[in-house]
Amino acid sequence: MTAINPLHPSIIPRLDPEYVEFYTKYLANVPSQHQVPWTPDLRNQPAQPGGSEPLKVGEIRDFSLAHCKVRVFTPEGEVPDGGWPVFLFFHGGGWTLGGINAEASFATNICKRASTVVVSVDYRLGPEEPFPAAVDDAWDALQWIYHHGAHELGINTSKIALGGSSSGGNLAAVVAHKASLEAPHISLVFQLLIVPVTDNTASISGHPHASWVENQYTPSLSPEKMLWFRRNYLPRPEDWGKWEASPMYAPDDSFRGVPKTWIGVAELDILRDEGIAYGEKLKSYGKEVTMKVYPRAPHPIMANDGYDALQVGRQLISDACDALKNAFQAA
Repeated sequence: MTAINPLHPSIIPRLDPEYVEFYTKYLANVPSQHQVPWTPDLRNQPAQPGGSEPLKVGEIRDFSLAHCKVRVFTPEGEVPDGGWPVFLFFHGGGWTLGGINAEASFATNICKRASTVVVSVDYRLGPEEPFPAAVDDAWDALQWIYHHGAHELGINTSKIALGGSSSGGNLAAVVAHKASLEAPHISLVFQLLIVPVTDNTASISGHPHASWVENQYTPSLSPEKMLWFRRNYLPRPEDWGKWEASPMYAPDDSFRGVPKTWIGVAELDILRDEGIAYGEKLKSYGKEVTMKVYPRAPHPIMANDGYDALQVGRQLISDACDALKNAFQAA
């Protein structure tokens, strides 16, 4: 029987053999969301296999903001002097999929291993709520943390970091630039971006990022699927190059206030080069940037950290937790 979504022959030798085995076993006969008629029920499908289980943390609470909810993960143990550091997190899913329950494993790993409160944002999604709804919700979440976090969450508002995966990394970067431009300035200590979308002008021609061609047959995030996500979130092409959709093109002044940054990209991801290019642009403004390229890995490595999936996925989680913990200790 022919698989629905077999791995392309050209990509198999380049992929981690662990992922080839995992994909063939679990994903080759699963249609991608962009290949079926759209319904919001797609967001309620069971999580794909390959992820690890959430870790036990001290407390989990939900709060309602103006247009969205946030889920707050608090570590076990006593509140440190001055309050907990806080990590504002935006899930992935192409601004279309995911939700309040998304990426709980990552959120709890960060909470427990970096000893930080994690605020995960259930931002509005396209196509029902297109750009800039998600940006507005992301910004509201930072404002809520900054103005109410000490009282509501027991956090130290001088130790705010933010980050996200994929489309969530896009939102995190946008919020970091907005915070830099805010008067008075909202100081952030760290930005953690995992396989981020930084340039929504990228195209299947490979301009301006060659990885869109080099990795066009990569599994899980093809150019066609990425453009489907983009159209859901940014139905007006004239918005694609706006900096609040493409932080690569944020105002010069905003780059000067962006915090120390860690960027993790996957070698076989179409988004690889735009993540690297964003990091290089930050460096050109004198910012401290750590960039890691995870070899032979496709886009969804953060969600493939389970025991039967990818060692490189587990390594990414460990690296991210360590980077954030070190940033808080240095702040």
